[in-house]
Amino acid sequence: MRRIQKITGRDDDLIILRGVNLFPTQIEELVLGIEALTPHFVLELAKNGQLDAMTVRVERDPALTRETCLAAGDVLRQRVKALIGTTVEVRLEEPGTLPRSEGKYKRVYDLR
Repeated sequence: MRRIQKITGRDDDLIILRGVNLFPTQIEELVLGIEALTPHFVLELAKNGQLDAMTVRVERDPALTRETCLAAGDVLRQRVKALIGTTVEVRLEEPGTLPRSEGKYKRVYDLR
């Protein structure tokens, strides 16, 4: 009898970034695991020469200093590399600058 692996996300949410399959929910888990960052984030996919690049734009916690949140951004970058296996750029945004949910929340913007 075959065993089915754990379902990690919807098939249409799958992002293939430089040969690595990932789901936005995987990034969400990592963002939620860092207290200096808020759960408001956006993934932007763009072309960088011949390769695809992903930028994680995430809002910082307004109660903490910007330097503390910059360190948290570095931690997020390292965790994505270690746990998912791809390199991403992390950009910290000021609180309230990213769009909020109005119906279905759009987290991935494909600019390729």
